[in-house]
Amino acid sequence: MTRVWKWNRPVTVREVLEDLQEERSIAYTTVMTVLDNLHQKGWVRREAEGRAYRYEAVSTRAAYAAALMNEAWSQSDNPAAALVAFFGMMSAEQREALSDAMRIVQGPEVAQRSEVVQRPEVTHSPEVTQPPENPASVERGAER
Repeated sequence: MTRVWKWNRPVTVREVLEDLQEERSIAYTTVMTVLDNLHQKGWVRREAEGRAYRYEAVSTRAAYAAALMNEAWSQSDNPAAALVAFFGMMSAEQREALSDAMRIVQGPEVAQRSEVVQRPEVTHSPEVTQPPENPASVERGAER
């Protein structure tokens, strides 16, 4: 998935293979099998192009990360304690990103009530969809 997200466009098995071969030796059939598995699990869609396919991510990497965090949080028997522990692990940069995200989610009415805040530019893409339900099941595939 890393390679598919990296290009942010439909890719062929050959393109992914050539990119991976810059780092290590890997067989065409291995890449083809992984992309086919990701397609069967709903993580990529594919479109025929001649005798091959072009594969495209169904969701963004951010949506994948959010689904992993949500899944992990939902497993806790004490969600508040899990959040406190998670926030305690965050760097100052991560806490600032969290504050920015909360201001975005809460909307302009909250920003008007509090001090003036610099809001990061956020682009919304209506075609971005949620990732499939079980992101943990393709954890190994995400590193491809």
